Amino acid sequence: MSENNTILTEVDGHIGIITLDRKDDMNAINLEMLNEIAYQVQDWEYTDTIRCIIIKGNDMCFAAGIDIKALCDEVTQQSLALKAWQDEFYKIANCSKPLIIVLSGYALGLGCDLALAGDIILASESAQIGYPELSIGTIPSFGGCSRLVHRIGKAKAMEMILTGKAMNAEEASLSGLISRVVPQKDIYDEALRVANRIASLPYQAILQAKETLKQVENMNLQNGMELELKSCRLSMNTPEFREILSNFK
Repeated sequence: MSENNTILTEVDGHIGIITLDRKDDMNAINLEMLNEIAYQVQDWEYTDTIRCIIIKGNDMCFAAGIDIKALCDEVTQQSLALKAWQDEFYKIANCSKPLIIVLSGYALGLGCDLALAGDIILASESAQIGYPELSIGTIPSFGGCSRLVHRIGKAKAMEMILTGKAMNAEEASLSGLISRVVPQKDIYDEALRVANRIASLPYQAILQAKETLKQVENMNLQNGMELELKSCRLSMNTPEFREILSNFK
């Protein structure tokens, strides 16, 4: 396992694992943490042996939002470079490889944004997911408003953001905000099981499927179906597909 200042990293077979490691600060996200996560995600994106990435916190907390002290210091010194924060965040959100989020305890504000940037979110019963930004006089600014409306609809997104009320794991699952709820004692093993299942499947098809799903989310049904057909044709032209097909002759 490798240590950075704010995260731990390890590789398990074809799986890259990032553990948020600011336990004393409830994994509050500062720019250094975003830099380290983004760097590691991009490094693994260009590592052929890594097929899937897991991001997790600890049993008590995934990430309790942006580091308010760091934010206050930047605002006070008039050095807040919000675009720099957003640029690092989007490097994570735009990763082409499947990204699994393991969520226990609090995932608030920027922590919730980080979770929603994942492709599969496994949450334990202790999960609390929400956006308290309005309580400090601002709004989500890392795609939270947009992703939340797409995931759970305008009415529920309005209630979550305007009231700041967090969803528990059961509510989040019923709303489609997360993939499913997993018992705390099993959640890390289950994340590895899912990641290894993904890693065992044809690699180019996995990348094509993720990219297609991301794009069709913002399309109408007809355009989505046309893109799906185009993507299917592309996947059928890969050496990977032809080799697998030849095994059935």
